[in-house]
Amino acid sequence: MLIGELACQTGSTTKAIRFYEAQGLLPPPARTAGGYRDYGEDANARVSFIHAGQAIGFTLGELREVIAFRDHGQTPCAHVAALLEHKAKEVDVRLAELVELRKTLQGLRDRAAHLDPADCPPASVCHLILPNLPVQKHNIGRIVNG
Repeated sequence: MLIGELACQTGSTTKAIRFYEAQGLLPPPARTAGGYRDYGEDANARVSFIHAGQAIGFTLGELREVIAFRDHGQTPCAHVAALLEHKAKEVDVRLAELVELRKTLQGLRDRAAHLDPADCPPASVCHLILPNLPVQKHNIGRIVNG
């Protein structure tokens, strides 16, 4: 099947499929006489696997490792189980960070309800968010953007 068909069947884009190929997640496909990529049915399962792995938080590097087991004739189950355990621990840490962040935000919100904007010194931009507040401990970008 041509790259457009594969993209359509997997809910992907042609750009993503080319990227997966460049990253070693998909083997280079055969080429038609006109030079177009000609993917076999196994590519559909591979792209679907990549999407499923990404949906549960696996990086493309981790998925490449899992795929390498299979490509070398080994089952990746033990490796995947270890990755899942690691991901679950990461989620636990993130959840704890989010709980603390929520407490900080609620405290700031409560504080905002009692502060007079006229008391806000212009140099501080906003006296609700200061460098010494606990909110600075949280890695918000990592939590939001992963």
